[in-house]
Amino acid sequence: MRGPHMRRSQTVLIGQALLGAVLLIGAAPAGAQYLGREQDITDLRLGQRVLVDDGTCPAGQVKEVSGAKMTPDGVARAAKCVPRFGPKKK
Repeated sequence: MRGPHMRRSQTVLIGQALLGAVLLIGAAPAGAQYLGREQDITDLRLGQRVLVDDGTCPAGQVKEVSGAKMTPDGVARAAKCVPRFGPKKK
């Protein structure tokens, strides 16, 4: 049933399913892009995250470079060390 006759429980269920899908996609590191050098990031988009394995972070962590905000010159980058997921990529 769609439209004004949809039950509240159906609407809540659909909303929960959509929220779960968004959280699952956003938290999955399996599709993470690893690079060896930060200079290899050519066109970082706003909100994009790239993992850089250049050895600058402590053991068990990797550098995450993200498109933090828009500036007149383009997308400003932010970098931080985050926990490494899975084996070291070469």
